[in-house]
Amino acid sequence: MTQRNSLDSSIVERIIPVLLRLMVWGGFFAVFYLLRSFFLLLFLTFVFGYIQSRGVDKLQRFIPHRALRVVLVATLFLSILVTVGILIVPKAKDQTVLFVIQLPQHVARLDQELLSLAERYPMIANIIPELSYEHSQSPSGLGKSQTAILIQQIFGLGEPQDGQHKINQMLELVRGVGGQVAAIASAFLLALLFSFLIVLDLPKLTTSVTNLKNTKVGFIYREVAYSIHDFAHVLGRALEAQFVIAVVNSLLTALGVLALGMGSALAFLTVIVFLCSFIPVLGVFISSVPICLIALQSSGLTTMLLAIVMITAIHLIEGYVLNPRIYGSYMRINPVIVLVILTVGAKIFHVWGLVLGVPICTYFFGHVIRYPEQKLLNAQDTIAHETDDDL
Repeated sequence: MTQRNSLDSSIVERIIPVLLRLMVWGGFFAVFYLLRSFFLLLFLTFVFGYIQSRGVDKLQRFIPHRALRVVLVATLFLSILVTVGILIVPKAKDQTVLFVIQLPQHVARLDQELLSLAERYPMIANIIPELSYEHSQSPSGLGKSQTAILIQQIFGLGEPQDGQHKINQMLELVRGVGGQVAAIASAFLLALLFSFLIVLDLPKLTTSVTNLKNTKVGFIYREVAYSIHDFAHVLGRALEAQFVIAVVNSLLTALGVLALGMGSALAFLTVIVFLCSFIPVLGVFISSVPICLIALQSSGLTTMLLAIVMITAIHLIEGYVLNPRIYGSYMRINPVIVLVILTVGAKIFHVWGLVLGVPICTYFFGHVIRYPEQKLLNAQDTIAHETDDDL
């Protein structure tokens, strides 16, 4: 009887911690779900706060007074944002509107080139009969975009009518982006204010949060605090590295665009490349589409082929020079796995899945499923990598 009671007690002691962890994390994700409408604000606040906090820490050896460092970093950060907002954003907006208006012309020009290639190389028409000139003039093919047919063939969007319908939906989505500008702008401004206040008062906030472990909710703190800290560090490092890569990609693309004579769309294409650089692997293809379309419309097929060569060269530099030096080995994931993560993330979480899918999986595979000794080795590698960066 005593042995049975001991066994029951042992089982209860094992089950209770598991149930407690499930309750704590379930409550955490429930709160996170309830705050989903504020996710953009939370994300921007984290990004801006991380950038300013890193700058404040780097200036510590030069300026001992922390409040002064915070004000200087915030002023510099705000000045850069204002400069970009004045010099680049208006031009990018006008060029984006122009691109959307001219998109049917770009697609029509691409249709002409596809038909021309199909006539010149019959093998293409044999592989994709819908691209043949005879099909385009037939009653079933008349009035249908060859580009839409090609996309339908590659991505399996269903019947050509469905493919065209989906493309039209995409165009309507692009045209409707302007309706979200006010919400994004308000979240942007609030995030700037919140991040400044958080960084300014960060030592006191850290002390107040740490003191929670000595309260009645200390079990919640002990369960989630270190995991949130580790995840924030991994996400911050990933976004910081991707930001550097995005800046380099944008500068190289701007030089290439000017060299190809497409300076009239410079701001639009540079901003597209910068934003898409935060989407690993898939962002390359997304940002390449407007570059190729504008190159084809402005100067012909030869310029479009040169643009493809330029894009390939830039991303070879990114893959073999920037990524190993900026990311380091501890944050690299096989490209096939990245594509799987992006596909699943985009299907479930849309844009947020594309942006945050890889950092979240990096944290999961590098921290959550590891044993404590493996976590320690990963932490040492991260520290060593950061030390090299600082040097």
